[in-house]
Amino acid sequence: MADWTRKFLLATVLAVLCFSWTIAAGTDGPFIVAHKKASLTRLKSGVERLSVSIDIYNQGSATAYDVSLYDDNWSQDVFTIVAGNTSMSWERLDAGTALSHSFELEATKKTVFYGAPAVITFRIPTKAALQEAYSTPILPLDILADRPPEKKFDWVSLKTRLMAKYGSLVSVISIVVLFVYLIASPSKSASKKKR
Repeated sequence: MADWTRKFLLATVLAVLCFSWTIAAGTDGPFIVAHKKASLTRLKSGVERLSVSIDIYNQGSATAYDVSLYDDNWSQDVFTIVAGNTSMSWERLDAGTALSHSFELEATKKTVFYGAPAVITFRIPTKAALQEAYSTPILPLDILADRPPEKKFDWVSLKTRLMAKYGSLVSVISIVVLFVYLIASPSKSASKKKR
């Protein structure tokens, strides 16, 4: 009895979710999705450059107006702005289109930084209040972390080990395949004689 009740409850929840998604998809209006990415580059000892890019998509069915991006959660005691701005505004974002914004920061303090999502505000002509959307958050950044040196010759040693182990087998299979191909394919001189 409990198993049947659990299945019925799960089916009801799924039906309600599907119905709400259908209603939400049918509404006329902008639907803003934003993706925030960050990558660290070590410039020299004690300095790392952080490149941040935010892509904003309007996956709705109407234009969003007065679109503004705010990403001001970068601690000033850790980061300094090197290029670009952490805020940006656009007049509009049409349905089905995307915008992109990027900036660079420099960090000189060793820490683990947990970045918050960027905030996107926009206006819909049918509503008086500004609408808000949030970007995806970034993974924690381990700034100026002690990283082990990269092993650049791992692929070479792997290739050498594989060739030593399977090289003769690959050679034999290649020779057999070539022999079968030569036997099975008609020669050009035989096709000229038949004409």
